[in-house]
Amino acid sequence: MPDEAAMDLDGDSMEEQLKAIQISSFEEDEEEDQDEEVEEDADSNSDDVGDDDSEAEPVTLGFVEKPKNGWSLLRHMFPCKAGGVPAWLDPINLPSGKSSLCDFCQTPLQFLLQLGFKCLDEKNFRKKLWFPHRHFTLKAYRECANICHPFGSQLERVYAPISEKESTFHRTLFVFMCPSMKCILQYKHEQWKCPPEKASRSVKVFRCQLARSNPFYSSVPPKGDGTDNSSGIGAQLCNWCGTWNGDKVCSSCRKARYCSEKHQAMHWLSGHKLVCQQMKTYSESSNSSTVNNRRTSNELEKVASNTLWPEYEIINEDECEFDMEMSGANGYSGSMVSNDRSDETFKALSKHFEADDDKKSWTSFQECISKAPEQVLRYCRSPRAKPVWPISSGQPSQVDTPKCRYCGGPSVFEFQILPQLLYYFGVKDDVDSLDWSTIAVYTCEASCEASLSYKEEFAWIQV
Repeated sequence: MPDEAAMDLDGDSMEEQLKAIQISSFEEDEEEDQDEEVEEDADSNSDDVGDDDSEAEPVTLGFVEKPKNGWSLLRHMFPCKAGGVPAWLDPINLPSGKSSLCDFCQTPLQFLLQLGFKCLDEKNFRKKLWFPHRHFTLKAYRECANICHPFGSQLERVYAPISEKESTFHRTLFVFMCPSMKCILQYKHEQWKCPPEKASRSVKVFRCQLARSNPFYSSVPPKGDGTDNSSGIGAQLCNWCGTWNGDKVCSSCRKARYCSEKHQAMHWLSGHKLVCQQMKTYSESSNSSTVNNRRTSNELEKVASNTLWPEYEIINEDECEFDMEMSGANGYSGSMVSNDRSDETFKALSKHFEADDDKKSWTSFQECISKAPEQVLRYCRSPRAKPVWPISSGQPSQVDTPKCRYCGGPSVFEFQILPQLLYYFGVKDDVDSLDWSTIAVYTCEASCEASLSYKEEFAWIQV
């Protein structure tokens, strides 16, 4: 028989062991297993370029609407707009030379869109706002504006994420592109070259920023009722495109101005030949009437090009608010883009995605966009933000994204442009028509200052 003392010793030892054991329920064990799986998944996906971290960041959606008046898209209103001609923030020191040209066909680039930013970071109210907002009522806005800005309401504004810098009180991003699909396809292949700073481009982005005190705008915000007047100063623009600096003059009338010989030739063939002869006749005739001179001058002031994309105002809506809307409805009843058309577009593009990763990316992209089929832009400027990529295999790595050419600092994703914009521009669905899957825009993280008024940023395109 075992010794009683030994039994007592073993009993005491076993009791101590039992006390040390932590008893947990089956649910707790299951939660621990799930946590371990989540950690493993996070580790395995930490190096993936196309992860879903960007979805955790608040995203602002951009939509287009026809402007309700003629003054809301003028430059002194700091507009967000697509199509038409740009409302240059700095109206004098415009991009020039090769910066305004497609690097492939050497044709002046066409204006796509611009996002205007306004800093509203007063001491008593540090929330950043992007206006106009689809569901932000005028009454609620005025209550907010009375708190955040001593000058009263500013209905046409966009929030500025870089609120701590005085030099970015006004900040606007401009996007231009070549309308030739051939050049876009060339750019698609060119952007993979290293170093990316030397790659030729058919899509260009410019950043312009001004301090609150500047030579062009008052520190007092505009009233926003149509009575505001601009300073009137500005560079003389091309009479054909109304976009770039018109540093070339018609040798005959000496009044029409052009940014390039190509635009001068297009203007001449489209009717300036007749107007030019009339102006020359009026100036040589001693009996020329002031009315006739004024009439021909007014004709020159109009942008002659008929190939510009139609002009829209860009308004916004927070994606989270739209998700709340969708939770109580089956769809967006006011959508201008029909579900049938959206389905046809998605089906047509999905044929190009053969790899499994591409199919997964496209499915995720489609699900994200289908919540608001009218969106033409997704904005999220955050160190963790990433675009929603339609194609997995076409994503840029950190090596493909160039550093800021002015300060050498990192570039971060700021917004992406969706192909739905082409629908509003009336681009036909032909074989050679302009098309893209997404255009992701990267800007200097520090929004640095430089001697140039317009700093060139980086755009990555998926086709």
